[in-house]
Amino acid sequence: MKTVEGFTLRPLGKEFIITAENIRNINFNKMISLNESAAYLWKSVNGIDFNADTLADLLVERYEIDRETALRDSEAIIVKWKEAGIAVD
Repeated sequence: MKTVEGFTLRPLGKEFIITAENIRNINFNKMISLNESAAYLWKSVNGIDFNADTLADLLVERYEIDRETALRDSEAIIVKWKEAGIAVD
């Protein structure tokens, strides 16, 4: 899995948004909003190969949550990123 090139993470108040860098990636029908932990994951894996285990490891390390919860959350965020078109297999 990889993040799709052409998107940038930007802060917006206490949240973060993913914005398109070029017209090819712009979809005016949706805005991609990330909370702090999702933004941390995005920054950590942007431009590299990753999977749910990679994200789970990052969550466990940073937030000291149990592995099962981290893996479940990681799998859910991957689904959301793929649906939003910002990550691909």
